[in-house]
Amino acid sequence: MFDIGFWELMLIGLVALLVVGPERLPKLAYTAGKWLGKGRSMLNAVKSEIDKEIKAEELKQILEKQKQQLNPLEDVIEETTSAVRELKDEAGQALAEGRQKLGSEDESHPRFGDSTPAPADHSDDDQQRPV
Repeated sequence: MFDIGFWELMLIGLVALLVVGPERLPKLAYTAGKWLGKGRSMLNAVKSEIDKEIKAEELKQILEKQKQQLNPLEDVIEETTSAVRELKDEAGQALAEGRQKLGSEDESHPRFGDSTPAPADHSDDDQQRPV
């Protein structure tokens, strides 16, 4: 961090020994270590908060991109739904018209799904065809 080597630490220790004295030097070293530990823990707390904020911002951007990608899909779903509804309405109208036509026509024509066979209007078609 500060690129302090062994000899620099020895020089600082010698100056501290001369200035403070040998009796108070251990207490000074303890207090300095305690403050250094508190400073490091505060620095780590600030780093973790900044990382959390950055991650939260990234997540917000990802969610925004996903919302933008979903909008065209919602449009396609809406268009498909309206097209299916239109087809359903048209099929219902055609079915109603077909029922009306069948109701007004002769009942001599068989309906689809009836089990009665159709009247035979063909008389020996196989014999009239050339072989």
